[in-house]
Amino acid sequence: VMNHNLETVPRLYKQARPGADYAHSLQLLKDFKARYPQVATKSGLMVGLGETDEEILDVMRDLRAHDVEMLTIGQYLAPSGHHLPVTRYVHPDTFKMFETEAKALGFSHAACAPLVRSSYFADEQAEKAGVV
Repeated sequence: VMNHNLETVPRLYKQARPGADYAHSLQLLKDFKARYPQVATKSGLMVGLGETDEEILDVMRDLRAHDVEMLTIGQYLAPSGHHLPVTRYVHPDTFKMFETEAKALGFSHAACAPLVRSSYFADEQAEKAGVV
């Protein structure tokens, strides 16, 4: 599995990922998949940085349009006072909605819950994607 986390929505990239470029990250994932079609591609998002649910759904659509097959979405938790603050705690029902939408969009595996991290059950994700 090749993982490259987008982390957040395009509108918040400058604050959350200074120096990173949303379009470049998407293209990296697509180019990798084109070069190594047998390798599953995966990305992860954090919620709670000020994004809307619709923005998350748009990112999910972008990921699928760039041939990404696996997804993780978890709650952002500021590691210290020097990091970006949490702007909202996403309700578990919203995470369920993200997971349902991910399946409808065609992700082979999606883990969406408050404590999910990019490596969350990586072995299970790989097995479900048929790479183990």
